[in-house]
Amino acid sequence: MPALIIFAAVLIAYIPAMRGGFIWDDDMYVTQNVTLRDGAGLKRIWFEPGATPQYYPLVFTTFWVERQMWGVAQPAGYHVTNILLHAANALLLWLTLRRLKIPGAWLAAMLFAVHPVHVESVAWITERKNVLSGLFYLGAFLAYWRFSSSDDQSGRWRFYVLSLILFVAALSSKTVTCTLPAAIVLILWWKNQDFRWRDFAPLLPMFLLALPAAMVTAAMERQHVGAQGPEWAFSILDRTLIAGRAVWFYLFSILAPANLMFIYPRWRIDASEWWQFLFPVAALVAVILLWLCRERVGKGPLVAFLFFVGTLVPALGFVNVYPMQFSFVADHFQYLASIGPIALIAAAATLACSRWVCPARATLFATVLLVLMEAAWRQELIYKDSETLWNETLRRNPEAWIAHNNLSDPLLARGDFAGAAEHARLALLLRPNYAPAHNNLGLAMEGLQRNEEAVAQFREAISLEPSMPQARLNLAGQLVSQNDLDGAEREYLQAIKAAPEFADAHYNYAVLLAMRGRTTDALRECATACALNPDDPQSQLLLRTLSGHRDN
Repeated sequence: MPALIIFAAVLIAYIPAMRGGFIWDDDMYVTQNVTLRDGAGLKRIWFEPGATPQYYPLVFTTFWVERQMWGVAQPAGYHVTNILLHAANALLLWLTLRRLKIPGAWLAAMLFAVHPVHVESVAWITERKNVLSGLFYLGAFLAYWRFSSSDDQSGRWRFYVLSLILFVAALSSKTVTCTLPAAIVLILWWKNQDFRWRDFAPLLPMFLLALPAAMVTAAMERQHVGAQGPEWAFSILDRTLIAGRAVWFYLFSILAPANLMFIYPRWRIDASEWWQFLFPVAALVAVILLWLCRERVGKGPLVAFLFFVGTLVPALGFVNVYPMQFSFVADHFQYLASIGPIALIAAAATLACSRWVCPARATLFATVLLVLMEAAWRQELIYKDSETLWNETLRRNPEAWIAHNNLSDPLLARGDFAGAAEHARLALLLRPNYAPAHNNLGLAMEGLQRNEEAVAQFREAISLEPSMPQARLNLAGQLVSQNDLDGAEREYLQAIKAAPEFADAHYNYAVLLAMRGRTTDALRECATACALNPDDPQSQLLLRTLSGHRDN
């Protein structure tokens, strides 16, 4: 019955998410991801780092399977998978805390299940990374704990092997799970009174697996995702200030999740302002106090805080991640780390209310859970579609320049060119020289029939980001309309060079080649476009037309 209640609570809490759409990054991860279309793509997912936005092969394998099952016309299946994975994680958390004999294990699992801070990880399809890696992370911990606490010397090693396999699966889903072996050391120190450093030896393979995985992800984040440049140029002191503030931000959002946002304001980091040092100093003082009080209150609070901070380390700003250019924090960064404070809160509440009569205790806990569930429900509504998401983000954070630019995309799609131009200009006002905003402003000008201004914006985007294929494609289209076919061909070739799998560039280049009477070349480009996007009827029609002309 307790397990059923946890499962039911997740399903009820995430009903709005089931109706959500595809939003930001879901195109790169799912709808326009060419590796999800066939068996060759599945091979690339595993053996070609860079073929997908991040090298998380298990995540993209699940997307590949779902793509074969229900395509990309409806996002409901992807959302349901995320929700079921989150429910499984809540159940595994309950089993883990029970195995560790932590008071309030069921309450902690329920808090984890319905807490609104986890909505971003569950309702956003792209964050399959969190819910899938969480499944393997908790499974690996349970298997290792079974190994370390078993008296069966012959049979216990099968749990050790299982823990290694699950840990590799966790790393293949998201490398933030590289902190697991450190977390296990922490738990062993807490639970084993006779803990000795030789108990650390079986964890060495995990550390050896974690280090290269973390290094690969950090390198890809810089080189493939683009997390490098002036926006990430922080000294170690600056990064310490970021980390200290982030720790308290995340802790507060667990305790009082009242103003959650998809994009939080980016703090201004300035080491000349003394008050900014209070955050890291307070974190250090908290650790010292918890250490000094361990004999009186036990090691539990210290372990919970260290687990929280340690699991957050990959997202605290010491390693460059792409979102740091617009915010230093995000709700989905603390999906696993939140387990520490949540377990501590649940244990403290259970012990504090232990003398209460059962109905009073149950009423209090149920009220808290219902309040959190209602907050999660409301938070999920912003994931209805991209336009809703970005409008709500701007309502809460009006200076989110990336939200202004991204809002211009759905406005362009539905033909609101004036609205799209306004938001693209606001993005450029807040973030000058942002190439995607120049590109979107160019598209808006194009829609308003102000073609000279559109060309100027596309050229500005290219000057700022020469490898931006979409801007080159858009500029080429304008050059075709001006009958500058040579200039258009140069832009198409540059777009294809920058993004060889950009199907639209191959298709439009094929149209240009056909206009110039180069049927054989046009047929080659069109065939490439069809292979990259077999669901595009325009490419298929052009391919049949060109094939007919060649046969004649």
